[in-house]
Amino acid sequence: MSGRQDIEDLIDLMARLPGLGPRSARRAVLHLIQKRGRLMQPLAQSMQQVADSARECLRCGNIGTGDLCDICADERRANGELCIVEDVSDLWAMERAGVFKGRYHVLGGTLSALDAIGPEELRIPLLVQRVIDEHVREVILALGATVDGQTTAHYISDELSGRCEVSSLAQGVPVGGELDYLDDGTITAALTARKRL
Repeated sequence: MSGRQDIEDLIDLMARLPGLGPRSARRAVLHLIQKRGRLMQPLAQSMQQVADSARECLRCGNIGTGDLCDICADERRANGELCIVEDVSDLWAMERAGVFKGRYHVLGGTLSALDAIGPEELRIPLLVQRVIDEHVREVILALGATVDGQTTAHYISDELSGRCEVSSLAQGVPVGGELDYLDDGTITAALTARKRL
């Protein structure tokens, strides 16, 4: 009976992943079991390797395998531009578009009075210090077009006033839109047509 319970436990864990419900998780687990040699075992090994090595970049908050992620470690990316995103999935969406050549700063969320999330709960104080230490000339706010995203953008703009130019993504990002769900062309258009705040 424990073998069946192991499978049910795996289904329950898979169902916790974004975009998967219990039925999708059950289908995915069945597929993995049927392709155990070609898919499940390599997947399990890869997941263990990532679990052992993945960590948060000490500078920007991205996920990498060292103290600094590949982007922060690349001196060619130190071009004076810093793109501010809400979370790592937004950073990866921007990188997938391949148009931004500077560095990033992951906030870890947005300001929210309802959820008692203030600047100290996010990485905003670290952002201000990075702008000073790294001689950043432009901060690009790539935050979602939500109420909390725009509140956060205005707060950061006020905090950085006089320290550097602050711009935000322009056309192409719909109101209420999340970067992770946008296609590469939309992200490229929004970054290219960014505007000063």
